[in-house]
Amino acid sequence: MNATTRKQQPASYEQACAELEQLVQQLESGQMSLDDTLKAYARGSQLLRYCREQLQAVEQQVQILEGGELKPFADERAREDD
Repeated sequence: MNATTRKQQPASYEQACAELEQLVQQLESGQMSLDDTLKAYARGSQLLRYCREQLQAVEQQVQILEGGELKPFADERAREDD
């Protein structure tokens, strides 16, 4: 894991999730040095923050599209089935 990788913003939410999954696998393997573990944890925190921000932005867009009221997705599917 080099310094460029740790600081780079992911290209997408999906890429961030994939990198997070990879980091979790590496951390769970127990084969990383203490320094690499700390770096992986820090990178994972950055990725998690990025994902949360992306989800929050999408939620705000949905609220705008729904006239300020965020409606659960399950309710929309139930209405479509009727």
